Amino acid sequence: MIAPTEGISNYPILYSFRRCPYAMRARLAVVASGIVCELREVVLRDKPPEMLDVSPKGTVPVLVDRDGRVFDESIDIMFWALEQHDPEQWLTPEQGSVEQMLELIDKCDRGFKYHLDRYKYPNRYENTDAIVHRTEGYLYLELLNSRLRETRYLFGNRVALADRAIAPFVRQFAHTDIEWFNQQSLPDLQSWLTEFVDSEIYTRIMPKYPKWESGNECLVFP
Repeated sequence: MIAPTEGISNYPILYSFRRCPYAMRARLAVVASGIVCELREVVLRDKPPEMLDVSPKGTVPVLVDRDGRVFDESIDIMFWALEQHDPEQWLTPEQGSVEQMLELIDKCDRGFKYHLDRYKYPNRYENTDAIVHRTEGYLYLELLNSRLRETRYLFGNRVALADRAIAPFVRQFAHTDIEWFNQQSLPDLQSWLTEFVDSEIYTRIMPKYPKWESGNECLVFP
């Protein structure tokens, strides 16, 4: 979260990009909370100046609250939404604590994501072997699978914050080479991921939206 800014909307404004896993987790929390936002779909190679004005780092998601506060970290947006309304109790896991969920999410964001990027986009990085990074990323998948061997979800037998924050990244990793992923000995993780992509909430966050430009009609989400 950074300082308040100008440009107040009738709704909170969410700058998003459909396929970005960080933006996906933010949209998941917004849908779960039931909060209505104005969605502004961003084309990353042509970012709108209005987004850059409120968050110069230029990454999605960015949320501008009705009072002008800006949140430009995906986890902060999830908490912003769920601390207002959390009907599915994502912040109250059946097992463990919020702090433990955040530790597992941090391993995704700081470690797994590094290898995911180099596995999926090896040509973007100098002297990168995609298979080496696939092998390193697989260690995190094994960690998740070991947890899911014990319970249906990562922190018990109902969905919690960690499941929804991590699943978009596992999906991206899996779809880099889905045949390879499906052949791995990760049955519990594979079932968990299938349930996620088949879920109603996933369907609700994944429609295709037109690129937002200043002057466009407000697109209400969800």
